[in-house]
Amino acid sequence: MVTPAAHREAAVYLQSTYEMSQRRACRVISTDRTSVRYQATRPDDAHLRERLRALAQERRRFGYRRLHVLLRREGHAVNKKRVQRIYREERLTVRRRGGRKRAVGTRRPIETPLAANQRWSLDFVSDQMTDGRRFRILTVIDNCTRECLGLVPDTSLSGRRVARELDVIIGQRGRPDMIVSDNGTEYTSNAILGWADETGVGWHYIAPGKPQQNGHNESFNGRLRDELLNETLFRSLPHARAVLETWRRDYNEQRPHSKLGWMTPRDYARAICGPTGDRAAQPGGSARTPLATHLNPGSDQPRTLVMAG
Repeated sequence: MVTPAAHREAAVYLQSTYEMSQRRACRVISTDRTSVRYQATRPDDAHLRERLRALAQERRRFGYRRLHVLLRREGHAVNKKRVQRIYREERLTVRRRGGRKRAVGTRRPIETPLAANQRWSLDFVSDQMTDGRRFRILTVIDNCTRECLGLVPDTSLSGRRVARELDVIIGQRGRPDMIVSDNGTEYTSNAILGWADETGVGWHYIAPGKPQQNGHNESFNGRLRDELLNETLFRSLPHARAVLETWRRDYNEQRPHSKLGWMTPRDYARAICGPTGDRAAQPGGSARTPLATHLNPGSDQPRTLVMAG
């Protein structure tokens, strides 16, 4: 397909080489004069380009869709296609990291809770410091609001420590109805079994070898590793705790989430739960504000009940 730019170049060549008029040159190449005489009137993108480059440098693992949300939030009246064009022209495309091969096929989405505190999910992520010492990070996610409730790094995280961290989070926002985790020794320890019996929280284990049953946390862990862990060198545990807490607050309060209609998890939680504090209004209770959503339960749902009050 010949583009209008190619037609213009051909017409200019005929005019300069054979001293043709523009009308005759257009007749020779079988094109309309309006397409040859058209002059682009795009607005000046200098300020937008500068700001987009700055955001892309600050948020190195954000694509143009999420950067577009940030630009609109700052007051730039710009549509997504324009941001995409400038994003490509500036070569800001995020380089994809190699990953493991995944099975091809159709999967049913994991069931999404209707309200905050209906279901939390837990998992561990590993990393290392600059001196080679390895540490683990306990991640706690609310599956409805997608809020990150806790990022706890340490060189050792036992079942007793996990129970203490959950008590701290419950004291801040109320008790969940259910917690989902894998079958790690920390989660199957007597400390966790006793804690679940004492608090009345239902604890579900996913089937062995089925991480998709804890899909919300697996997705979050991928974002955490891609946007922070792979981009940061941790000098010590205090440094890791400070950086992780800063990132957690940014994730909850600033980062737009594609599955929440590009709202932040904190704004989404306020939209479905009301003013801050409603979720923890009753000690030991959880929010009950329903949210219209589509439930699609499938065979890959967490289904092994250990203990419930």
